[in-house]
Amino acid sequence: MQSVILRNAQRVVRGYSSSRFYLERPATISRINRTQKLLRCSRSHYSLVLSDAQRHTIYALSTPMGKAGVAVIRISGPDALKVWTRVVQTTSKRLPEPWKLQRCKIVHPERQEVLDDGLAVFFKSPKSFTTEDVLELHVHSGRAIISSVLNALSCLSFCRPAEAGEFTRRAFQGGRLDLTQVEGLKDMIDAETESQRRVALQAAGGASRAQYEHLRSEIIHCLAMVEALIDFGEGEELEEGVFEQATAKAVQLNQTIKAHLEDGRRGEIIRSGLRLAIFGPPNAGKSSLLNFLAQREAAIVTSLPGTTRDILELSLDIGGLPLIVADTAGLRATDDLVESVGIERAKSMVQASDVSLCVLSLPEIYDGSSFHIPSSLNNLVTPRTCFLLNKSDLFQGQPSDDQIQCALGKNAWVASLETGQGTLSFLSQFAEMLKQKYDTSDTQGTTATLITHARHRTHLTSASQFIESFLQYSSRDIVLGAEELRYAAQAVGKISGVIDVEDVLDAVFRDFCIGK
Repeated sequence: MQSVILRNAQRVVRGYSSSRFYLERPATISRINRTQKLLRCSRSHYSLVLSDAQRHTIYALSTPMGKAGVAVIRISGPDALKVWTRVVQTTSKRLPEPWKLQRCKIVHPERQEVLDDGLAVFFKSPKSFTTEDVLELHVHSGRAIISSVLNALSCLSFCRPAEAGEFTRRAFQGGRLDLTQVEGLKDMIDAETESQRRVALQAAGGASRAQYEHLRSEIIHCLAMVEALIDFGEGEELEEGVFEQATAKAVQLNQTIKAHLEDGRRGEIIRSGLRLAIFGPPNAGKSSLLNFLAQREAAIVTSLPGTTRDILELSLDIGGLPLIVADTAGLRATDDLVESVGIERAKSMVQASDVSLCVLSLPEIYDGSSFHIPSSLNNLVTPRTCFLLNKSDLFQGQPSDDQIQCALGKNAWVASLETGQGTLSFLSQFAEMLKQKYDTSDTQGTTATLITHARHRTHLTSASQFIESFLQYSSRDIVLGAEELRYAAQAVGKISGVIDVEDVLDAVFRDFCIGK
């Protein structure tokens, strides 16, 4: 950079000095003087600080900050090997052997002070995560050690701290990952349940990428047949019925896309968590159920009606599925302003939830021969509502399974949250019901759903609409139909990022952690 400045400055001086007209102007003389001063300073000690755009080698801590056995600091970029020569000391003075972990001392590049005794490994481009030269420093995970190594790297003028998600973004730009794998990688980091881990692992491993690429290639194949008709027409060059073949393939593709769109949002629900709303009349045992599911005293339980007045939410793992469980206010007619606000919020929560569980007191709704559901629940109980008949210990002679199923459906259980009677059976059967309805794996453990993010659904919906538009055109308007197929292929391509999707990239990488 400094040599470029010198050459440009010398060129300026030569250019001005060759023209007497410019030399006679005071402004020109002043500019020449400033340029000559720059030349003198540059020859002695003058140097410019590189901007972030000029520093292509990045570094960051890739493991969580805190006490642990090992912390990994990752450096990626064209000067990664130069970082090795400045901060890594090994018994041999040779350059590192790629992909081989070596014992070393981490030193300060200026003071040569030993910062830690650790390990280092060099990944040579393009066989690295980012497809660039990558250096990883494995040091002890103490805050002081991590800070000292990061401060030492900041002393290198050609390095800069990485931005959030920048390592993964470089892997995407280098062709190592597509956008579905990038999203799967982030989902793996954020996964808290077995189902989330399984779905994220499939996406990060490229399963979604393969399906989307196959779908896009089929649309392009359909488009190729249509464009062949545009270029040659049916005749000696092409066999008859090509347009009909393209139409039949488009119908099949549209059916495939719609089958993915009609998945009940299982992939998105698993990724973000099932929303379960617990509702029912006061003192039925809703807060006791929340405490039972959480295995701790998460909610206040009293015998006074109206104890719960606002929504209390907890994130739980039930049967390997992520659940966001909401305990709501008891539903009843009341003149209390605060309680009435809580009841309205409870109704809204039940209506917006993915699953609702109505808790009822068995002695209050069953008279020995029939069930009587409180009228305050009429607008909230649907065929998909599950029921827990609580306080079975206070009722003599429980209803039969046939009576319960006839009145409340197959997803109804009898238990006592006070004594624990029937609670384990309820929990296992309730978890099994959720898994059958929302789990995304088949018996072989492979992911059956394709859509895991809202943007996938948006682009697939657009692709389906474009294909339907193509199907409305006849062979006379084949040029317009070809454009619709081209738009459909582009819509699918936006999901995996095989086309220019710069407007999507910032949103995808924005929530990544630093160092990944």
